[in-house]
Amino acid sequence: MKAALLSPQGVVVSDLPAPRAGAGEIVVDLRACGVCGTDLEKVRGNYSATGRIGHEPAGIVREVGEGATGLSVGDRVFVHHHVSCGTCPVCAAGTPTFCPQYQSTNIDPGGFAESFRVPATNVRAGAVLPLPPHVSDIEATFIEPLGCCLEGLWSTPFRAGQKVVLLGLGPIGLLYLRLLKALGVGWVAAGDLSPYRRETAQRSGADLAFDPREAGSLGPALERATGGLGADLVVVATGAPRAIAQGTGFSRRGGTVNLFGLPEKGSRLDYDLQQLYLRGIRIVPTYATTERGTREALKLISMGRVRVADLATHQFPLAQAADAFAQATRTEEAIKVVVTIGAPSS
Repeated sequence: MKAALLSPQGVVVSDLPAPRAGAGEIVVDLRACGVCGTDLEKVRGNYSATGRIGHEPAGIVREVGEGATGLSVGDRVFVHHHVSCGTCPVCAAGTPTFCPQYQSTNIDPGGFAESFRVPATNVRAGAVLPLPPHVSDIEATFIEPLGCCLEGLWSTPFRAGQKVVLLGLGPIGLLYLRLLKALGVGWVAAGDLSPYRRETAQRSGADLAFDPREAGSLGPALERATGGLGADLVVVATGAPRAIAQGTGFSRRGGTVNLFGLPEKGSRLDYDLQQLYLRGIRIVPTYATTERGTREALKLISMGRVRVADLATHQFPLAQAADAFAQATRTEEAIKVVVTIGAPSS
């Protein structure tokens, strides 16, 4: 079978033996898998938690191993690639995405493959979600990233009516924006360097789309929206330290900054820590999602509460996976790039 893998030369399509399902496992034939920002970071060498790429896959169950229950050959499914143990102190503390087991569970050889094997651990944990007929393969590739946004909001915690500033309007930032609107945000300003992505934010319901290099344009609007207090929540969906520092300045006293984007290795935050202390600002990093998050994300997509299909601006066949990755870096042309096999349902 063909699979797109990470190599020292970048993304290459190679021939691999087709996977077989062991006890409790399943094998899925891929239909579609989104290119995530962390996939791009792995290509750049900025993210080394795992060398596998592709973790937003939708496909058709081809084989069900002995003991795997609740799934049948021919089921169309979304598969979550990581699961936590649910019993360790990290999980018990309510932070399961930081569980030591989490990174060790993964689909094999990754989501950009004609077929991939899902470990028994993932199957038992409920990481495989049957897809309703009306949710397309392309829409299903947004389940995992939307679940990540939900985990971010649950950690803050978000309440309807809050005033929010969102920095970074890549695929995840735009998903976050649409989720905020679906959950009743009171007012939201969205910032990005890209005019194309700011325009998309306006079409997605942002009350204000602004260029962070011209932060003064946000000031008066933020003051009017919050009565001069500042944002209840600032979401930094970019890893740029400058954006993190800027975001803390938009927060109200006692507010929360959700650190969502992946910073560069070795990057440092240059900020007056006394101001964080005196203003009582919480910085809350969030990472990845859980089965709770993916289930809720599928529900929101299935009900039409969060629109996602139009964010998939480009599709490439598996043979052109390297081109898909290149396109995903073109922020003035692309939002979400999806690798497909066959004709994905739409």
